[in-house]
Amino acid sequence: MPSANYRSLLRTPGAAAFFLPASLGRVGIAMTSLSIVWLVHSHTGTFAAAGLAGGGFAVTDALVAPQLARLVDRFGQTRVLPPALLGHALAVAVLVSLVAADASAALLTLGGALVGAGVPQLGAMSAARWAALLRTDRAAELPTAFALESISNAVAYLVGPTLVSALAAAGRPTVAMVLAASLSVAGGLALAMQPGSAPSPVADSAAHTRAGRSLRCGAVFVLMGLNLALGVFFGAMQVSVTAFVVEHDAPSAAVPVFTVSSCSGLLVGWLYGLRRRRAAPSVHLAAACGALMLGTLLLLMVRSPFGLGVVVVLTGATIQPLLVLFSVLTESTVHRAVLTQAFSWLGSASAAGSAAAVAACGWVIDALGARGGFAVAVTAAAAMALQSLAGLRLLRAPEGQLTSVEPPTPTAPPA
Repeated sequence: MPSANYRSLLRTPGAAAFFLPASLGRVGIAMTSLSIVWLVHSHTGTFAAAGLAGGGFAVTDALVAPQLARLVDRFGQTRVLPPALLGHALAVAVLVSLVAADASAALLTLGGALVGAGVPQLGAMSAARWAALLRTDRAAELPTAFALESISNAVAYLVGPTLVSALAAAGRPTVAMVLAASLSVAGGLALAMQPGSAPSPVADSAAHTRAGRSLRCGAVFVLMGLNLALGVFFGAMQVSVTAFVVEHDAPSAAVPVFTVSSCSGLLVGWLYGLRRRRAAPSVHLAAACGALMLGTLLLLMVRSPFGLGVVVVLTGATIQPLLVLFSVLTESTVHRAVLTQAFSWLGSASAAGSAAAVAACGWVIDALGARGGFAVAVTAAAAMALQSLAGLRLLRAPEGQLTSVEPPTPTAPPA
């Protein structure tokens, strides 16, 4: 059966014990940003204050995530996660208290920023565990493991916002915020309680510094640029699809359009993780970026919400394979002692691109309509296609796993 490969991965000793808690925590993380918006809006009555609080969350999440990942690579997941989760829980409590006390917009923005600064990077930690578990004698299964990670993330971002919306519609935005934090903390604590599958931290600071040089190689910069452009694509599509259905007097069509796009990505991502690959990942990446660019060009020709739904099925189908390839190429490029940092930097690049696109597309759509927003998405996809072709040689010959930066004596993870 097709799912046998995924089942065999999860039957690997220790795999399900870290993957399932990380998946649970991901749902909480996927709920957090939207929960902040609903929570602040429910008490202030203004989306301006809610947007500022949500923006503060996004900025600190993008900036702090790689620094937290650096600590994880340096000292280990089981040592860093508990205090980080405590800080996140306290930050959520502070934000809820500020909202209940009718604090000013500035303080609410600060509260949102505090929550963002403590978000646990469970996705990056789970991916790093797969790499540590399979790299030695089952490296050929890593793409399938990263496909499983990508699917888990996609499911979280389908389920999480739906839960928030349902609770907010029922007048329970505070419950949504508390539930988001509870899931994140519970998943993170369960992950921290599984030290056996965690990558070994590097005790020697000089060795860790040498390993960190692999983060500054050309292939990583290409992957950062690709993730930045993909974030722009996500942000542009989020605003432009909404604007398009409103222009056609069908605002309710936004939900099914986003849903079919996500389901298309889930299905193709599932199948992509199962296939045997003959071509190099860099070649697959260039092909996927080219397919995304061709799909987005069709956005400029759609005339109805139904036509838009057909096109986003095509564009959505390329997203999950792209995310899998980003993980595969990152794992083969950077030194394993800084792998969590690498995954976090790529996530931050994508988040930064998305935030910038959401802000810019509002102006573009006001001036040119929804097609102007789609033009931004087309530009981002074209930039990805060009970057993937220009970086083909760099991505085909990774620079990261060099013996010259191998740490002499990695320590065992703390009990």
